[in-house]
Amino acid sequence: METEYELLPEYTKNQLALRNGQDRDEIWVGYKGLIYDVKKSRLWSRGNHYEHWAGQDLTAELKDAPHTEYVFDKFTVIGRIKN
Repeated sequence: METEYELLPEYTKNQLALRNGQDRDEIWVGYKGLIYDVKKSRLWSRGNHYEHWAGQDLTAELKDAPHTEYVFDKFTVIGRIKN
């Protein structure tokens, strides 16, 4: 049986990189293989959040954040990172 995430479109890391709030209007970030739309967050409105930039997989960077992965619960998952 497929999970809800398996039905989502896949994007390469290069396609994710274009959704950085600079090259296009979309502001996306990756985490643990999923892509989140963070455009509605005022903290990501310029395509960056402190020293983190949109359009990237932030999985490795979360360990240095002052919050847990539950911060992603408030954002919509719009795709998966293609391996």
